Amino acid sequence: MEASLEDRLNSIHQRIDAAAKAANRSSEEIELVVVTKNHGYELALELLKLGESQFGENKDQEASLKAAQVAENLPSGQTAPTWHFVGQLQSNKVRSMLAYSSVLHSLDRGSLLKELAKQLAKTPEQTLEVFIELNLTDDPNRGGVELQDLTQFTEQVLAVPQLKLLGVMGVAGLDVEPAADFARILKASQEVQALSKAATFISAGMSGDFEEAIGFGATHLRIGTAITGKR
Repeated sequence: MEASLEDRLNSIHQRIDAAAKAANRSSEEIELVVVTKNHGYELALELLKLGESQFGENKDQEASLKAAQVAENLPSGQTAPTWHFVGQLQSNKVRSMLAYSSVLHSLDRGSLLKELAKQLAKTPEQTLEVFIELNLTDDPNRGGVELQDLTQFTEQVLAVPQLKLLGVMGVAGLDVEPAADFARILKASQEVQALSKAATFISAGMSGDFEEAIGFGATHLRIGTAITGKR
């Protein structure tokens, strides 16, 4: 018999607690972002009932519709969730993303930074929390900032007043030991903190490797199928 959504969620929280304890950390400093992509808005509503409030999406077309559907169907008295955009964002989708998302995990290139600054300037009261996405591969065509360009790009991000830089985001490669990439992410985080003391957060760790990520300082876990199941 397949485990229920609640059972899967509880299991993940127990594993987060255990991994945090093993790393001499508090689980309270670790935020779980449940990646709800490829599932209907009803799943997000179920997760809200179970106490979750941070949801991740990676495609604007799906995310914008889902965020609207959740807002329309929120039970009376229920606080709306925080939407995190965790996928590669096309520059022509920035305006749409800003309408529902509070956190962008994948700020990965100068053209996207330029468009974010342009669109945010139209609503001076709005801010966006961002992570700089790292490219940990040897492929320059992959999403993410090259590690040798990180300091320069960080300075450019910090120059946009409506962006709040949280830290760095990375994805461990499939063909390497996750610990090796998580160590590189941690080093990159320290480099960014040398420029911004407030940028202490690390978005790293997914369904298959989040426990190791916690050992390397991850503060935001992007977990999907281990909780939501396959669609």
